[in-house]
Amino acid sequence: MTSALLSLSALLAASALAAPAAGAAPQNDKPAAAPAGWERVDGAELARFAGSDGRTEAPAATGRSASAQADDSGTFALKSARNGKFTATEKNYAAPNTGVLRTRSAAVTGAWEGFAFEWHEATQTYALKSLANNRYVAVEGNYTGNAQNVLRARSTGAGTWERFTLYYNEDVDRWALQSALNGRFVAMENSYTGSLQYALRARSLEVTGSWEQFELFEITG
Repeated sequence: MTSALLSLSALLAASALAAPAAGAAPQNDKPAAAPAGWERVDGAELARFAGSDGRTEAPAATGRSASAQADDSGTFALKSARNGKFTATEKNYAAPNTGVLRTRSAAVTGAWEGFAFEWHEATQTYALKSLANNRYVAVEGNYTGNAQNVLRARSTGAGTWERFTLYYNEDVDRWALQSALNGRFVAMENSYTGSLQYALRARSLEVTGSWEQFELFEITG
């Protein structure tokens, strides 16, 4: 498995996926299967990729204090292959959307765009801990409407709501996240409007295009 961390100048993968309806609620009748061409990445593999020589890294976190520490798996930034923006924790949003994850940053400027990836051997999954508020990212399965299954950094501990399977596709050099709560893949809601535009939501049965694909950058400094 090569080219796990991508150059900041890498071109976005083209996608033929049509935009989903903004108000469409996810269907939770059956879990998603591992997509063809994608393979699971465990903690040892991610750590090895992050430590490989010659990987282009995201800018060091500066200007904001990182309140969380990464474990051995590493600290990373997620860049959407759909809109070319980095994922940020919206810690200043009002309740009930405080801490929603949204791909809206042009660069990694500090803790807002940083996440510690913590490997859990027993479940073979990752928990993502936001450096912006020191909270774990959860899938909001009890939310309704446009916000159902939105990703939000709000938990002090990690359970099923906060666990994800990480996949890598060498052919397209992209990463994907699958929720342990509902078996759905995380997508970026490009067609939403308002405060949830570009929000991350676990709603896709499979990885069909750039909506569910991300670039992964190690954060140093």
